[in-house]
Formats: sequence, C-alpha cells, structure tokens
Amino acid sequence: MQIWVGLGNPGAQYALHRHNVGFMAVDTIAEVHGFDPWKKQFQGWASAGRINGQRILLLKPATFMNESGRAVGEAMRFFKADMGDVTVFHDELDLAPFKVKVKTGGGTAGHNGLRSTEAHIGNAFRRVRIGIGHPGHKDRVTGHVLGNYAKAEMDPLADLLGALAAEAGWLAARDDARFMNEVALRLAD
Repeated sequence: MQIWVGLGNPGAQYALHRHNVGFMAVDTIAEVHGFDPWKKQFQGWASAGRINGQRILLLKPATFMNESGRAVGEAMRFFKADMGDVTVFHDELDLAPFKVKVKTGGGTAGHNGLRSTEAHIGNAFRRVRIGIGHPGHKDRVTGHVLGNYAKAEMDPLADLLGALAAEAGWLAARDDARFMNEVALRLAD
C-alpha cells in the first residue's frame, strides 16, 4: 500500500489557500481515478483506490498543518508501511507557480507540515513539490502562503491539478522523472 498525503488545513475558509494545494492535488487524483468516498480515518480523511494496479491510500490530515505528521504516522503503522511508501504533496515557495518537482528526502524549508511529518516518520519520504512562487520579500511570505489563489490563477491551477492526476500512474510506478516530464509536457500545450 502506497500512502499519498496531501498537506493542507481543514475547513472551508482554507480551501483555496496556496498552502492547501496538497489537499487539492489528492482530491483531484481521487476524482479522476474513481477512488472510494472519503471517510474519517487516521486523524484525517482517507480514500482508497488503485492506479495502474497499485493500491494507494490518499490521506488528508485533519490535524491542521503543524500536526500533519501524526496522521501520516498512524496510517503508516496501520499498513506496516515504510518511508519509501509515503508520498507527500505540498506547496513549495522556492518553485515558480504551477511548476512541479519530485524528490525524496531533503530539508523542510520552514514548511510546518513537512517538519511535522519528518518528526513523526523521518525524512526519507517522497515529496511532490508544487510551486506557489515566492512573493519577493520574507515579510510577505505568510500572507502569500495563507492567501487564496487569485482569480487569474484558477485556470492554470486547474490545468496543473488535472495534469498531476492524469500522470499519477507514473508516480504509482515510482518513475518520478517520467512523472515530472509528462506533467511538464501537458502544461506546455
């Protein structure tokens, strides 16, 4: 069982925040691939399904960003999974908006959801970094991250989420390079 975690904050008031793009990603994957309905489980909402024959649990922690790792750790223990089975989808300040990079391990770059996940399971998990861009000055970071996507960003956001879901089979097959390439090709059209 692979565990794919979308990072975000629960509640309608946070739904369109840049910080919630991880939730948006797993919601789109669940919809496109016909996953089971979301249910309360593992201190969050979980949905199970298959992509290219691989069993995948999608997870949206309900613990708020700063405690995301509690939900991830609980799901890992339940499935007796290891860090290599975990993929975390999250917003990334250091990437241009709507760019996607995948890497395993690394630092947390001040991201509280990653920091919490690392504290609970270690840091050798795979990350799907979804660019939100940097606002230019550190004093504007919090407002940018916790701000809603602008109306002008909605179409590119929808294109990005659609591309992530459409190419998720490459992630399921653990072919990160091909996943990044295919997502980039879709977004270049």
